[in-house]
Amino acid sequence: MSEKKKAHKITFRFHSELFDKEVTEELWAIEVDAAQGLYQIDSMPSFVPLIATEDIVRAEFSRMEEGLLYKETVTPSGNSNIQVIRHNEDTPLLDLRKRFAELGCVSEQINEDFFILEVPLTVNYANVKELLDELEAEEEIEYAEPCLSDVHREQTSGEV
Repeated sequence: MSEKKKAHKITFRFHSELFDKEVTEELWAIEVDAAQGLYQIDSMPSFVPLIATEDIVRAEFSRMEEGLLYKETVTPSGNSNIQVIRHNEDTPLLDLRKRFAELGCVSEQINEDFFILEVPLTVNYANVKELLDELEAEEEIEYAEPCLSDVHREQTSGEV
């Protein structure tokens, strides 16, 4: 019988350019090797830059946080996170999210005009970026790439 890995919350502290201040966000992670402080991210970051689902990170117990505090990324997953803000209220947010789902992406709605788009390593980001750019040109959305993996970056730079 296999032992189920424990889930933990990890606190990330970072400077948000969006909010122009220091902020924190907590993400769920699955214990990989507690002795080495290794955890696999198991929730989609809303604002934390340079972190994606399935990344392996190192975290240490912090008395101030009364829990685990992020220290470094050990092994990137290759997944990417894109922040998407809807500008046209006539377009249902769910319809936008479905268009990206058809390309193999998952998303999580944050509020009525904002969602996080996760682009798995196995999805060609050039196709996703083409749709993002098209929707942005039509003033339907605005987007940011706070965590774009090296693989996805190469797919849009012509180095594939």
